[in-house]
Amino acid sequence: MTPTERIGMIAGNGRFPLLFAEAARRAGVDVVAVAHQHETPDEIANLVSHLTWVRVGELGKIIRTLKQAGIERAVMVGGIRKPRQLSDFRPDFRGAAFIAKTRTLRDDVLLRGVAAELEHDGITVVESTLFLGDLVPRVGTLTRKAPRTREWDDVRFGLEVAREVGRFEVGQSVVVKRRTVIAVEGIEGTDAAIRRGGELGRGGVVVVKVSKPGQDLRFDVPAVGMTTIEVMREVDARVLALEAGRTIMIDREEMLRAADAAGIAIVAVA
Repeated sequence: MTPTERIGMIAGNGRFPLLFAEAARRAGVDVVAVAHQHETPDEIANLVSHLTWVRVGELGKIIRTLKQAGIERAVMVGGIRKPRQLSDFRPDFRGAAFIAKTRTLRDDVLLRGVAAELEHDGITVVESTLFLGDLVPRVGTLTRKAPRTREWDDVRFGLEVAREVGRFEVGQSVVVKRRTVIAVEGIEGTDAAIRRGGELGRGGVVVVKVSKPGQDLRFDVPAVGMTTIEVMREVDARVLALEAGRTIMIDREEMLRAADAAGIAIVAVA
């Protein structure tokens, strides 16, 4: 990339959009951002060269904004909470036409469809980890502590279950203990599922998070962060297993320090 290049960013919630904008700026790339009201952190305004706020469903406004800025490549970073999709959906004409054509709120179908709409207008959607390769873990034990033999059994069992659950668009995470499924992530998200599973399992649980089969990692990368570790510590969860090469660790170094302090093992598995 040249220092004068610009990239578009369609921003959702969480710290992921902030990290992407910071990394792009360090690389000398201007970011033209379209951010979602009540979802994207306000701090995004300090990290991008141009910012437009939209409501969930304003697909036409998103595309017009990026095209008017001369954007040819864009990323889709961060999610939209499903309750927000259901209660605060305010589509413009193009957004309404898109939903009528798509006829589903399944994440993978929606995201692929939005990417296709962008590419139809000459905007190529590229991987959201473009400048963030150091946050994607490789295979191995990432913390000082490694899982015990019984916990490795739970990791392997959890991987099988999580991948099967993922086929039905239920969630990306499961909480297991002694090869028993304690909780499956639903609409509430990963951290809430961990809290529920940890409380039901009375501690000592293993958390496994994977990508869904066929998940398009250009714009739908599973992510964990400091809140994940904080919740695990609260409910005495012992292990966090992530899919290597297909998961983002938000604030990776801070996560690892917190996990070490709490005696939590984090592993990246193939």
